[in-house]
Amino acid sequence: MKVQTLLKKDSYSKAAGRGLLAGVIGGLAGTAVKSLVEHFLTVREVEQRSAQIKIVDELSTKITGSPISVDNEELAEQLVNFPIGASVGAAYGFGKKDNEKLNITDGIILGGSTWISTHETSLPMMGLEPKPTDVPIRMQFNELFAHVLFGITTEVVRSTVLQRLNERD
Repeated sequence: MKVQTLLKKDSYSKAAGRGLLAGVIGGLAGTAVKSLVEHFLTVREVEQRSAQIKIVDELSTKITGSPISVDNEELAEQLVNFPIGASVGAAYGFGKKDNEKLNITDGIILGGSTWISTHETSLPMMGLEPKPTDVPIRMQFNELFAHVLFGITTEVVRSTVLQRLNERD
């Protein structure tokens, strides 16, 4: 089915398609803001490799027989960040498909819950990041702050895009 057809349909399909699209765009924008913030705030020790780089490095080793080069680490990190941000945004946009109203609190909750479900639980449990008790509080705060900005940006962009899509009718 073409995207334009999905967006023109009435009822549930229309709302779902528009909500997903608005969420993906919001998630991509939120990821860009989060990545920018993380260039200025310390979120991990200098010698510590991010979970994203570890994932891509392992994948590269399995496929090519060698890890990614240090020169490509920043790009590799974004190759993980942006699809995850788009996916989180899509799920969020779908959940808010019938609500184009801006709600900053929902964005804060999205960012905070994303941080908790990744950096505070799943990534340490998979051995991709240190346990939260082993991370300095300042770095944890910086990571939380970047995630909250991700959530707020995702919500602002999602709401704006959904409003514009709904105005097309």
